[in-house]
Amino acid sequence: MSIETNPKPPAAGLPGPRVKPKAEAVKLSKLPGLVAISLYMILLAGFTVARILADHDRPLLLIFPIFFVAGALGLLLLLRWAWALTLAAVALSAGSFLWSYTTQHAPPFLVHGILNLVFFLYLVRSDVREKLH
Repeated sequence: MSIETNPKPPAAGLPGPRVKPKAEAVKLSKLPGLVAISLYMILLAGFTVARILADHDRPLLLIFPIFFVAGALGLLLLLRWAWALTLAAVALSAGSFLWSYTTQHAPPFLVHGILNLVFFLYLVRSDVREKLH
């Protein structure tokens, strides 16, 4: 069996062989922040479900935990749509927690807001965005 190093160009009108450029496999261990953010999103989904089940919020809000879990699992798979979904969730959560702090002056809201801002700043880093597909 011989391997041809210079294949013939395809005839006119015929598609050539599809060659994918070799992309370096990105390991999740090189992005430990994504794992932490995914775990945080799953915990946030759990707390939201628990709050709804305790009759503190409307059942319509159950849509958010679905998106939180989908974003977290997709982020673990390094998917770009999950990055965008998680980025939006973190940004909106930061705004919500910081607004709650300004109206109620409860320190846990400030801590959650700052934590979400840290996650937001981690997610918008260029090296994180480049490794997603």
